[in-house]
Amino acid sequence: MSGKGLEGIVATQSSVCSIIDGVLTYAGIEIDELAENASFEEVVYLLWHGRLPKQAELDDLKKALAENAAIPEDIITLLKTFPADNHPMSVLRTVVSALALYDPEAQDMSREANLRKATRLQAKISTLIAAYHRIREGKEVLAPKPGFGFAQNFLYMLNGEEPDQIAIDALDTALVLHADHELNASTFAARVTVATLSDIYSGITSAIGALKGPLHGGANEAVMAMLQEIKDPANVESYIRKALDEKVKIMGFGHRVYKDGDPRAKYLRKMSQRLTEITGQPQWYEMSIKIDEMVTAEKGLKPNVDFYSASVYHSLGIPRDLFTPIFAISRMSGWTAHILEQYDNNRLIRPRAEYVGPVDAHYVPVNER
Repeated sequence: MSGKGLEGIVATQSSVCSIIDGVLTYAGIEIDELAENASFEEVVYLLWHGRLPKQAELDDLKKALAENAAIPEDIITLLKTFPADNHPMSVLRTVVSALALYDPEAQDMSREANLRKATRLQAKISTLIAAYHRIREGKEVLAPKPGFGFAQNFLYMLNGEEPDQIAIDALDTALVLHADHELNASTFAARVTVATLSDIYSGITSAIGALKGPLHGGANEAVMAMLQEIKDPANVESYIRKALDEKVKIMGFGHRVYKDGDPRAKYLRKMSQRLTEITGQPQWYEMSIKIDEMVTAEKGLKPNVDFYSASVYHSLGIPRDLFTPIFAISRMSGWTAHILEQYDNNRLIRPRAEYVGPVDAHYVPVNER
């Protein structure tokens, strides 16, 4: 009998990512090493190829990402037709699907073509998000700037200003930390979709749909909403005490696969402290610390990657409803890595369900019901 939500069930074999005894690795390299040393582009290559790139390979990937970052003019026109009050994740789900219509290799299922499509998707997702944000703000859409790195270009296209190095480094590290996480809901959704031999765009569209939910990618957005509702560190204790007494779920705490805490959270906590000080808004970090201490003491739950990422993104000038799309920018690397792996050794994913409904039921004519 399977666990509820497939908890504890091993569904496949993978060499992309592991979580063993609370230790997260990408292709065998611990997340601590990657967070402290690797660029996001290096991590993208690592996930796709199972090893770190040599300098020439890294240069080629950076060049390919830059060359493929622009989005078709028709997509920009499409973005302008959407109501401004749509959630960006709904927009992202739609326009990523639409991108397939402009990809001449959309139906080419060779590994080489799928790797090129993975590159295009990774390159374009940040441009899509930045473009939609600027359109809804009534601002001019900015093209990616040649010579800028991946994180640097996203912040530039979003805010219209060249970001400082602290902001670039913070976002780059956040992207590294969110890049993959084994068979999470969105990754599993992507693998289920492409296991039917549907195309990579369909797989990514499925993944975005799964990530949109507040129990997955939407948690950091909910954390920031909570911080903005609390407003002041002095209000934390009464707010959290009321939530605990009423058994309201406090987002950003606990994780199904980590019993001793999320190893990624400590990096975002440090970034939150530094960035909130720099921006002159230390209250976001102070509130987060107080909430962390209360929930950990009362519930035995520790913060996960979403909790401190909320104040980090806010400090980078990123609107709250773009937090989950930024998660998608990073996780695109992991999604595409898993999709490539699924194609390489494919078998249709078709689990069974334990039936618990009525038995020995019979049809009754409508006039006798």
